[in-house]
Amino acid sequence: MGTVTLGVSIAVPEPYGSYLQGRRAGFGDPAAHGIPTHVTLLPPTEVEASALPAIEDHLARVAAEGRPFPMRLEGTGTFRPLSPVVFVRIVEGVDECAALQDRIRESSGPCARELQFPYHPHVTVAHGIDEEAMDRAFAELKDYAAAWTITGFALYEQGADGVWRLDREYPFGTGEPTDGGTPMVPRQVDLSRPAAPSC
Repeated sequence: MGTVTLGVSIAVPEPYGSYLQGRRAGFGDPAAHGIPTHVTLLPPTEVEASALPAIEDHLARVAAEGRPFPMRLEGTGTFRPLSPVVFVRIVEGVDECAALQDRIRESSGPCARELQFPYHPHVTVAHGIDEEAMDRAFAELKDYAAAWTITGFALYEQGADGVWRLDREYPFGTGEPTDGGTPMVPRQVDLSRPAAPSC
């Protein structure tokens, strides 16, 4: 059956997702249009295709135990010089994301894996581009803020073209995955100020 490359993440809902994806593209990041705006729970992981049913069952069980929680983004940060990334910071929801990714990657489960760096939830807005563009991303989004309620997470698969596509959504508290079509985050609540309009 071969292998597939999977990732698990929390989608950043509209209008925030498209806005940040557009800004990422505007900074010159060539990966912007192939990666929906997200918070990573399981980084890109190559698995045997035959393992998919077990992975989907595991994610459904994790989601069934989950409960909605607030998330708030505010300002920018960077992993430079360790890693060429500029991101929008998560200032509320960090502990919940950390606990969730721990459950997803538990050593006895089908998604067990070691991380290259300690887990630090964030929303990438520039990766691997020139330093001047990274500096611009850091500066231009330093006043960005958005907030909403997280009600689940999703499984994505990377295609041969490098584009990440939604495979299945896992809403919290039900244990029943949905096959797309149903918004994972149906409600958006701004707790601070609205996202800046796109240019």
